[in-house]
Amino acid sequence: MDAPTKRTTVYLDPDLYQALRLKAIAVSRSLSDLVNEAISELLKKDRHRYKLIKELKSSPGLRISKTQE
Repeated sequence: MDAPTKRTTVYLDPDLYQALRLKAIAVSRSLSDLVNEAISELLKKDRHRYKLIKELKSSPGLRISKTQE
């Protein structure tokens, strides 16, 4: 990943984790790369809402706490 990244903890179903791990090995990519790609694809489906959230977040006078993000 070229851009600075954020670290997070994600809890996965054990079977899902195993399948993801095997996929990562099969395609010579990291788990993080595959998770980032999957999330990106999911957000593309809802791009207009995501864009609106980003715009609202940057609006002066609107305060979103860390727990609301």
